[in-house]
Amino acid sequence: MVMLTPETSSRSRTARPSDDEDLDPLDRPRRSRFAGLDALRHALDRPLTSYYLLLGASALLLTIGLVMVLSASSVYAFTYLGDSYAVVRRQLMWAVIGLLAALVAARVPLSFIRRMTWVALPVAMVLLALTQTPLGVEVNGNKNWLALGPVQIQPSEIAKLTIVLWAAHVYAVKEKHLDRLSHVLVPVVPGVLLVTGLVVAQRDLGTALVLFGILLGLLWVVGAPGRLFAIALSAVGVGVLYLATTNAERVKRITNFLDPFQDFHDAGWQPAHGLFALSSGGIFGQGIGASQQKWGDLPEAHTDFIFAVLGEELGLVGTLLVLGLFLTIGFAAIRVAGATKDPFIRYASFGIVIWLLGQAVINIGMVLALLPVIGIPLPLVSYGGSALVPSLVALGLLIGFARREPEAAAALEARRRNR
Repeated sequence: MVMLTPETSSRSRTARPSDDEDLDPLDRPRRSRFAGLDALRHALDRPLTSYYLLLGASALLLTIGLVMVLSASSVYAFTYLGDSYAVVRRQLMWAVIGLLAALVAARVPLSFIRRMTWVALPVAMVLLALTQTPLGVEVNGNKNWLALGPVQIQPSEIAKLTIVLWAAHVYAVKEKHLDRLSHVLVPVVPGVLLVTGLVVAQRDLGTALVLFGILLGLLWVVGAPGRLFAIALSAVGVGVLYLATTNAERVKRITNFLDPFQDFHDAGWQPAHGLFALSSGGIFGQGIGASQQKWGDLPEAHTDFIFAVLGEELGLVGTLLVLGLFLTIGFAAIRVAGATKDPFIRYASFGIVIWLLGQAVINIGMVLALLPVIGIPLPLVSYGGSALVPSLVALGLLIGFARREPEAAAALEARRRNR
């Protein structure tokens, strides 16, 4: 019998190969990758993941937006207002108002929100109708602004949030009857089409398309039959073509967006200079404040075409970061919608995602000359209080939905008790 002394026993334990040493060297990177995936999966399974993703991505987008508004508007503000910081101060004021409204939206009871949707929809319609009265203000050929004392608002931006919440409430009430087409269509489709008609009367075709996109997205979520989408898309295609061809400015935009340089000094001026800005940004950009296109060559540099200035100053890295943040919001919101048992939260979450991400896709496609220029702002980034406040309220609602998940609520309560 061989006796092991403490020394030999220690040496044998030391000499025993580790698990990693037992592996073939080629298998170690694979195991490391699996460990990384397991860690990511574990992080995503935590109760507060959706809450923190929504909070973090929204805060970063808003911060980037404020910085870019400051940079993109500085020349315009100094030239026309005599103060380089005039525009960003207004945006900062709207951001504070929007954040306070988002905080309230995140904490207000869902029953109150659902009751208010029936009040908000008529109010939105009245505001849209008032734009056709002497209170209406025409901007860039569209009479879609409303003057209320010293403040001008764009009611169609409020209508987007209103439509999402109202339709989500209606579908939540009809949850058990959505297998019947009549309940899917009425009253949501007539209501949205009425609001869209009021927007078309303002000659704001871009916003009308966003509203119709929200409607189609909600119909898809509630399980509308495929033939309905074919009919709807055909009808809208004919309607859009008619409206576009009856306006000379829209005809120029549609015929020039594929090749802005063919009419560089007229309808192609804005998209062409947007492409100039993006191409000159390179990988890492020219640096914040170093955009050349904002010096008068690029119209609407701090509003509809702010993504072009962002690409010029922050480069491909900055544009991909913005895209990633929008996708993060979409991913987190869909997680919330998939995990909840409340049909209102499910439909409202999907509706907000369709609205914000759809509008972001349209705006970015417009800047990249993949879509015609139709005057759609980039959510949370472009200048404008009428667009910023409803977007922040919508994100506040999403964050509130994430907080209301049972496991997330329990985790937050446990964290409070442990402080």
